[in-house]
Amino acid sequence: MITTITNSNLTAAIKHLGAELCSLKSKLNVEYIWEGNADFWGKHSPVLFPIVGTLKNNSYQYNGAEYQLSRHGFARDMVFELIEKNENSATFTIKSSEETIKKYPFDFELQIIYTLDGDSLTIAYKVLNKSNTQMPFSLGAHPAFALAGNFEDYNLQFEKDEVLEYSLLQNDLISNETKILAKTNNLVPLKHELFKDDALIFKTLQSHFLTISKNQTPFLRIHYASFPHLGIWTKMNAPFLCIEPWFGYSDSIDNNGNMMDKEGIQILDPDQTFNAEFSIEIL
Repeated sequence: MITTITNSNLTAAIKHLGAELCSLKSKLNVEYIWEGNADFWGKHSPVLFPIVGTLKNNSYQYNGAEYQLSRHGFARDMVFELIEKNENSATFTIKSSEETIKKYPFDFELQIIYTLDGDSLTIAYKVLNKSNTQMPFSLGAHPAFALAGNFEDYNLQFEKDEVLEYSLLQNDLISNETKILAKTNNLVPLKHELFKDDALIFKTLQSHFLTISKNQTPFLRIHYASFPHLGIWTKMNAPFLCIEPWFGYSDSIDNNGNMMDKEGIQILDPDQTFNAEFSIEIL
């Protein structure tokens, strides 16, 4: 199933499978979300929960037991329930089950709220810890934006003129190596070569938004002030770019496997609710 929301400027479509944004169109019918062509990458904007990225050996330890979790967790593969809908907003939820507890031994609810307002789509997240213990988790967005034409006609501009240091992946895990993303006049020219070793992972950024431009003309801005980490990724030669606000990221290569010690992990107390949001602004 797909739910559609609309306002005078934009229309968004969300799949119930994974509560995944699959379309964001302007009133001129311009599509901003990647079509999901499986020849490159068959997704549009998956939800990453209760982990972001890859665990070392795809496993973790908690309270003396070992659990298995595949890359990016299980939320993207679950069917969400639509619990509230009006013309310009829709709220989706999943809850823990016998199946999720086998992989992630916590009683939780995850809500995702999509809201159109003017030229922006805001995607808000609520994580509810219904357990009687602290709950470790990571949460991430993975929207892929369609970049038609020549990939190298596009560039990125971060809000602030800062040193853009990113971590490199090694076998899907965070290595100890970092690099500096080159820029000219605070613009980062896009080229597929940047992603030959997978995603660029920013653990610390001063900027709270970044802008995508084509031939020096800005057309889309991603606001992520409440998210501390950011991933940027594409497939080689693919006509899309993912801008990914995250809480957390893959295990480091020297991770000890204890989920409570994991770098970037969030710890939510019993009966507490975690809130975060980011937005996509059409310029």
